[in-house]
Amino acid sequence: MSKRILVADDSDTVRRILRSYLAQHDLDVCGEAADGEDAIEKARKLKPDLILLDAAMPRTNGIVVACVLKEMMPNVPIVLFTMYSEAISRAFPGKGLAVDGIVAKSEGMSRLAECVQNLLRS
Repeated sequence: MSKRILVADDSDTVRRILRSYLAQHDLDVCGEAADGEDAIEKARKLKPDLILLDAAMPRTNGIVVACVLKEMMPNVPIVLFTMYSEAISRAFPGKGLAVDGIVAKSEGMSRLAECVQNLLRS
C-alpha cells in the first residue's frame, strides 16, 4: 500500500513535478497546498503519512507550519524541501526545528525521495 504525502509549495510547477516524481516511487500525493494556512487545514483533514513543506510560502511560512503540525501530529514526519536549507540550518542549529529532515532543492529529486522513503520506513 502506498504512503500518503501532503505537498505544500507555493509553486504550481514544483507541486506538479513532485506529484509525478513521488508517484513513480509508489508514493501517493493525497493533497496539495499553495500556502501555509492551506497546508495546516489539509493536514488536519487528510491525515497524511508524511508532510513535505517548502520553507518560503505565503500567509504562513513552512517553519511555522512545521511547528503547528508537529504539535497536532507528533508522529507524522515532516520534510522541508527548500532553496534555503543552508540559511535554515545556520538559523536553527541542532534540533531547533520541528522537522525530521531538510533537503535542498538543489540536491534534487533523488535525494528527496531517499529522505522521504527513509522516514516512512522508520
